[in-house]
Amino acid sequence: MLYDIYSERIERLMKIAYVTTFDARTLRDYNNWSGTGYYISQALKNQSIPLDYIGPLEDRLTLKFVSKLKNRYYKYLGKKYIKYVDPLISRDYARQITKKLNRIKSDVILSAGSDSIAYLECNQPIVFWADATFANIIDFYPMYSNLCKESLQNAHLLQSISLQKSQLAIYSSQWAAQTAIDYYNADPEKVKVVSFGANIESDHNIDEIKAAIESRPTNKCKLLFLGVDWFRKGGDVAIEVAEKLNNSGLKTELIIIGCQPNVDQPLPDFVQVLGFIPKSTPEGKKKIYQLLADSHFLILPSMADCSPIVFCEANSLGVPCISRRVGGIPTIIKDNFNGKLFDRDSNSTEYCEYIFNVFTNYTQYKELALSAFNEYESRLNWRVAGQKVRDLLVTNL
Repeated sequence: MLYDIYSERIERLMKIAYVTTFDARTLRDYNNWSGTGYYISQALKNQSIPLDYIGPLEDRLTLKFVSKLKNRYYKYLGKKYIKYVDPLISRDYARQITKKLNRIKSDVILSAGSDSIAYLECNQPIVFWADATFANIIDFYPMYSNLCKESLQNAHLLQSISLQKSQLAIYSSQWAAQTAIDYYNADPEKVKVVSFGANIESDHNIDEIKAAIESRPTNKCKLLFLGVDWFRKGGDVAIEVAEKLNNSGLKTELIIIGCQPNVDQPLPDFVQVLGFIPKSTPEGKKKIYQLLADSHFLILPSMADCSPIVFCEANSLGVPCISRRVGGIPTIIKDNFNGKLFDRDSNSTEYCEYIFNVFTNYTQYKELALSAFNEYESRLNWRVAGQKVRDLLVTNL
């Protein structure tokens, strides 16, 4: 009955203009936000919410030229310039959005990320769904360190305006949401948390997941590292953990996907490097998912991360995740429910002891793996995310 009331209100009141700087209609541009923009649109459409796509937004030639000059100037000064936070770019995005809005009838503006709607003037309520604030990522990600003063000021101004202008600010983690409140003084009533789902078309049932877990070897621990940034994702720690597990008597294999390890010594025999496998192709996606399903743990001891979708994807296949307690990761991974998080200063021995103890008590491992799948089913999928956003739109706009 309640769902029928929601559906009726959505049908009567809510048509969304969905704003993205990229093309969110397909997964052809998968590397742009790991396909999350596409999956957001599908999650909303699956809740019977009609969408008009406002995107991709154009990066105009004149602005490209200005940005190139600024980039060269600040590079000469030894600083980094971030193009997309420049008010010239943001105001031009707003003009493009307005022009497209004039051609359609929409009730709500929903933006994937917050930067493109800062200078948008419209009658409809504005909502955005993002994985971080600028305060979160500045000096957290290497590419956002050593910024020039102009980019720093622009980034914080853009974030403040977006939060003031929006009726709802939805973040994928409590870490990001709390920063919006604490750093930018956003109204706590309009700041919400909705986790992203797994960017995977998964329809596995519990029996299939149980079978996958049972098929994993009990005499060898299979770890999977999946990331494109070796140092930021903690690849050095992953190798240390695998080495110590082998030295402790637990035969361990580490498969590395996404990057080439940056190491001084030859890689040991227990490490297998598969390089970059594109998830944008059906073959690549199938291979990655099979490697995930065959693994006992996904190990990704990130030094900096917002909301890594790969954790949700691993859980969807009954694979627990090992990582660090940084950024938005604690919203995804709950200790001993779908993996284990360690502090930034934890050493590889602590990781090793946890994995060893769980694996050598294999009944405990199987319970953890099933629990990981349950976390995916109950909160880390796009069906649940779409329902939560739908409810927020209905009750808050």
